[in-house]
Amino acid sequence: MSVASERTLDRAPLLERAFDFVPEPADERLELAEGELPAWLRGTYYVNGPARFTRGDLAYQHWLDGDGFVCSLVFGDPAEEGGVRFRSRFVESVKRRDEEAAERALYRAFGTGFAGDRLLRGIALASPANVSVYPFAGTLLAFGEQGLPWELDPVTLETRDEHTFGGRLNAVSPFSAHPNFDYRAGQMVNFGVSFAAERPTLNLYTFRGDGELLSRRRSPLPYPASIHDFGLTPRFAVFYVNPYLLDMAPLMSGGATVLDCLSWRPELGSSLLVVARATGEEVARVPVGEGYCLHHVNAYEEGDRLVVDVLELEEPVYPDYRPIPDLFVDVAPAHPVRYVVDLAGSIGVGGGPGLAERRAAPYRLAADFPAIDPTRAGRPVDRFWMLAISATGERGRKFLDRVVAVDYGAGPGEAAEVDAWQAPPRRYLGGEPIYVGHPRHDPDAVVICQELDAERRRSAFLLFDAYDLAAGPVARLPLSAPIPPLFHACFTPAPDGE
Repeated sequence: MSVASERTLDRAPLLERAFDFVPEPADERLELAEGELPAWLRGTYYVNGPARFTRGDLAYQHWLDGDGFVCSLVFGDPAEEGGVRFRSRFVESVKRRDEEAAERALYRAFGTGFAGDRLLRGIALASPANVSVYPFAGTLLAFGEQGLPWELDPVTLETRDEHTFGGRLNAVSPFSAHPNFDYRAGQMVNFGVSFAAERPTLNLYTFRGDGELLSRRRSPLPYPASIHDFGLTPRFAVFYVNPYLLDMAPLMSGGATVLDCLSWRPELGSSLLVVARATGEEVARVPVGEGYCLHHVNAYEEGDRLVVDVLELEEPVYPDYRPIPDLFVDVAPAHPVRYVVDLAGSIGVGGGPGLAERRAAPYRLAADFPAIDPTRAGRPVDRFWMLAISATGERGRKFLDRVVAVDYGAGPGEAAEVDAWQAPPRRYLGGEPIYVGHPRHDPDAVVICQELDAERRRSAFLLFDAYDLAAGPVARLPLSAPIPPLFHACFTPAPDGE
């Protein structure tokens, strides 16, 4: 089928309007278009994602290529008399600063290369810091893939500098965009993969609450696996190691993009790698078939058992992010899967730890950006929220247009989706659906995500009752100018008394 005929199968009308503009930095008070904000909602919501897809004559081909764009919503801002303040800025990374000055593209991107493009030190992409954003150690950090985060002012979002953790790491230190936070221990834990073909290595970093690097542990990998996310419990870090292999040689010497250098080798098998946080030593390596995992949902311990919840895909999703705007043409479903690893048993290959249970919740839609109640991270939890694509299974371009609640507590074989809201036609969703609970009354909670009305080219933030998505948004906060669909988000509650 030709590209031209593929475009006639348009399951996402006007989706090009999500990517064909450059958003302007903003600082404005938002007025409710409908609904009502919960009186108890106080704090700051942050979201980050790619937001510029052209540079001079170059049009980026992949959703991961755009410059990082961070937005904040301050709920209960005293300066707004209890209203909502919206701010947004691009992350002024090395890549963006140099390209703004040159008024043209200079650096190779994840899925787009061009004649004369550059790598950092000849071996790494210049990170656009466009995946996630988290407060840490008194500052705000914008993260990208396989590069250090960039430090931002938590209020104004102004970029300060690349964050090297006191000089302990450098620009080419392997560092993922998905840190985990152990709030009880006051630590941030992150990882990065060294893709050396002969000796691929997983690096596990632990940082104190003041930002000091406590430890860097290294564990061998069976192959140079592209790993995007991980789970964290009080004693363990757990990784879904899938055979999506990155060959660095064509990247460094052949002008290839990272996407070009990735190959899917399901015959090599996937596994759960469990590492001790205290020592970095491998505790278990458990085969789990031939699936692929982009995002973890949660992990927790039950005695000598480790429960690992993931969104398991049938194949890698990165190829579905290209070409813009014809995304997700043949995207496969995502399957919420709960793995239970027996760490003390003798059920594994050759004895020792092994897989005690695999519970796959039936689901037919492609989905991404899973989020739980963050106060329960690393503890037992059954419900999570995510975005999904309603037209999964229909050939043609499509996009995220459904916010969904999933419950692992349902019996085996029962439907995973327990609650959902479907966006109207030509409206698309972005931003990880962040759960924000009442600080004192457990049942009261909202979920926040982003909406783009492609027909009117308007953006808004939507708030839902976390336990009644189907009722539709309880509040809609429209913006004065559109922003593209973004990636990962978080929420920081206001200190007591504010």
